[in-house]
Amino acid sequence: MKPVYTLKDLASRDILDAGADKPARLAVLGWPIAHSASPGMHQPALDLYGIDARYIRLEVEPGQILAAFSRMRDLGFIGCNVTVPHKLDALANCTDVHPDAREIGAVNTVCFDAKAIRGFNTDGPGFERAIEQDFGAKLCNLKVAIVGAGGGAGQAIATQCVLSGVAKLVLVNRTVEKLIPLATRLRLLNPAVEIVSLSFEDVGLAAQCLSCGLIVNTSSVGLKPGDPSILTADCLKSDHWVYDTIYKPAVTPLLALAQAKGCRTANGLSMLLHQGVLAFQHWFPQTDPLAAMRASFEPKIRS
Repeated sequence: MKPVYTLKDLASRDILDAGADKPARLAVLGWPIAHSASPGMHQPALDLYGIDARYIRLEVEPGQILAAFSRMRDLGFIGCNVTVPHKLDALANCTDVHPDAREIGAVNTVCFDAKAIRGFNTDGPGFERAIEQDFGAKLCNLKVAIVGAGGGAGQAIATQCVLSGVAKLVLVNRTVEKLIPLATRLRLLNPAVEIVSLSFEDVGLAAQCLSCGLIVNTSSVGLKPGDPSILTADCLKSDHWVYDTIYKPAVTPLLALAQAKGCRTANGLSMLLHQGVLAFQHWFPQTDPLAAMRASFEPKIRS
């Protein structure tokens, strides 16, 4: 068995399952993907329910999602999770998209069957459960700033914030033009939410961040060694709650800076857990894998 598979490994079952005692029938797709903790979370749940399946990491280059979906269907995969940078491409290549995922504008969970490639998004609800777990607060009671809001995870979390009724939502992205359609759509979803869009170069960035109680990084900045903090110290205050959707490294440059400022912090393991539970239930309805998945993270993740 390999820690990471590629499209070449999907050439046949003989190649894909060489040396394994169970067939690979679920996967997480990303670029890169070696860091993903999803197999270690989903496999115990599969084993608990006696499901004859293996969950693997599949490294897929940008632009190759349709090819990956086609090969996985041919090999009888049940479904997959989709992570950075493929969530928007996954939406475009599903033949049947759940209305919630269509509203969010991204797909992170896919189910394959003979007739369709079905797309869902569990990021938003998973994020909301994570915030309640890590900070003991309801999302609807918070003012939230999302940095790196233009990507799939950012759009999902922004949509969840608006659907939950946050008082204020600040969207930050490298190119503010990318936020215009997102902000327009979000205002239609809930006109009562104050929505502010700006770039990292905007002179008002620090003031807008300081006006919020929860700061969320949904970009990939912090994933690679040597990455800087996506925000500077003047954007943070000691009573901020700072959540980074990255979970490896466990303490990103943003979280390290936030901790130095006295902020409460949490990383993306909790969101991974809760969105994973929801994804598993799309593949296997009437199951409850939370305990098995949570145990796979102990003691990394708080109860």
